Amino acid sequence: MINRRTFGQALGLGAGGAVAATLTGVSGAAPASAATEQRAGAATATATGPHGHEAFPPLKKVRAGLLEIGYAEVGPTHGPPVICLHGWPYDIHSFAEVAPLLAAEGHRVIVPYLRGHGTTRFTSPRTFRNGQQSALALDTIALMDALGLEKAVLAGFDWGARTANIIAALWPERCKALVSVGGYLVVNLEANLQPLPPATEHAWWYQYYFATERGRIAMEDKAKRHDLTRLVWDTVSPTWDFDDATFERTAAAFENPDYAAIVIHNYRWRLSLAEGERRYEPHEKRLATRPVITVPTVTLDAERDPFTVPGDGSAYRDRFTGPYDHRTLRGIGHNLPQEAPTAFAQAVIDTADL
Repeated sequence: MINRRTFGQALGLGAGGAVAATLTGVSGAAPASAATEQRAGAATATATGPHGHEAFPPLKKVRAGLLEIGYAEVGPTHGPPVICLHGWPYDIHSFAEVAPLLAAEGHRVIVPYLRGHGTTRFTSPRTFRNGQQSALALDTIALMDALGLEKAVLAGFDWGARTANIIAALWPERCKALVSVGGYLVVNLEANLQPLPPATEHAWWYQYYFATERGRIAMEDKAKRHDLTRLVWDTVSPTWDFDDATFERTAAAFENPDYAAIVIHNYRWRLSLAEGERRYEPHEKRLATRPVITVPTVTLDAERDPFTVPGDGSAYRDRFTGPYDHRTLRGIGHNLPQEAPTAFAQAVIDTADL
């Protein structure tokens, strides 16, 4: 059970503060409202500076598999580890408010830049710049190995949730528990060949743009990339009142020299328009069977995210066969950890009680 006094102090509130009062435990937690999270955001801003612009501590780097991974780390070195995984077009700052909340509860929080983002670099110029799903999952396994972590709670959204899903499904011995925004996000290439409802296809416009050479050129052009990613932020998080500085802080991560190549390959591969690598075929074959996830899991749906599947989690419920809880956050969009940091941190903490 969460120590509410410690959690409230991390937010700059007393134990009886407005945010602490909303942290109600596992099965009894009510879905967070936009108003609740706006109050939480105000409290976090007080603790970390205007609009939460306080930076992480100096970033670290470690050689891990094909990469030298740049990552942020907060919390006690010997605390139970939590790895927070960002999505696209985002970076580690999606967890800038989540990380200190978890650290205040004694967790060692590790937030890596995914391949092609921020300070993460390939160790060889000859390595194919591959964005397929199992490659990103194995990057995280390699990071855990490099840091000497046998097991960790994995928590993420978008690309990060998919990466965490894959590890939980294929290597459950490495995943203590899972927090997944959007539920079961493992890509099925065969299913992806089938058309979706028009409104859903409309939300995925940039995937089809990236399938063209015009889209590739746009991602390689700094100004067009900047404007495109900002448009995605605006449209998939329609209720999030972020400022320009918040976006620019993250957009700096898109200057990675491999960013365009990784993003374009990721989306083209998902549409079967680009080949993967032979080294990942055994993992992709296993993922094609839609393996169930047995580790303790909290799934989070963001009500205002255009990619949230209807049905309040029912569409993917059968993929989670272990201890499980589902929550829908009202009035929250796609970048859930940054829009609703207290609810996301609470979900991570609550996995211990499943």
